[in-house]
Amino acid sequence: MAIENKAGVEFDTVFSRNDSFGLASHHDHETAQTRIFKIIVIGDSNVGKTCLTYRFCGGTFLKNPEATIGVDFRERTLELDGESIKLQIWDTAGQERFRKSMVEHYYRSVHAVIFVYDMTSLSSFESIPEWIEECSRHAVGPLVPRIMVGNKCDLRDRREVPTLAAQCLADSYNFPLFETSAKDPAEKEHVDAIFLTIAYRLKSHKPLRLKQLSESSVRDLWNQREQVEATCQC
Repeated sequence: MAIENKAGVEFDTVFSRNDSFGLASHHDHETAQTRIFKIIVIGDSNVGKTCLTYRFCGGTFLKNPEATIGVDFRERTLELDGESIKLQIWDTAGQERFRKSMVEHYYRSVHAVIFVYDMTSLSSFESIPEWIEECSRHAVGPLVPRIMVGNKCDLRDRREVPTLAAQCLADSYNFPLFETSAKDPAEKEHVDAIFLTIAYRLKSHKPLRLKQLSESSVRDLWNQREQVEATCQC
């Protein structure tokens, strides 16, 4: 059974000008026993990556989210079998022009990967093998847990990706498959199950402890994001 944080302290978003540079001190109260794992969420633009992470970390649906520029960062601490587990979730941009200057940052020291596609977009599903290949190119090891997620299952009349096709692809890579909706409140427990599946699997293995982001690291990431925004012609 997972016990989530108290209301109001579920997650932090690194790229918030108002509070990002206080991130390290914000966590000083936590015990040294907390095991920390970095999870990246990747996939095409507009598949709902940000909404999925927001639903898990914040417990609500994020209406009218803006396109992710570079990478956003959220976290949630769980208690699993009496042990404190922190999931640091990196929500990555799907568009190449927003990603390429920061790609090394979010593939570094990864403990798990979630591949997301939109069940109403066949092209986003067909891109999944490309995202898997990108992970391999950036030296994400074969033992790093991976999960495939079909989002927007609430839009049943617009479905373009059959469950059977998705299951066949997931089976070919030996990935678990989840179909869910970040928007539908009834699916909240299913969204939680995605991240809890990873959390329990990581907990059962010897961890690679991930250090908290330092102020300088956060500042570097923010500066890179500003550079991307400055060059964006959209």
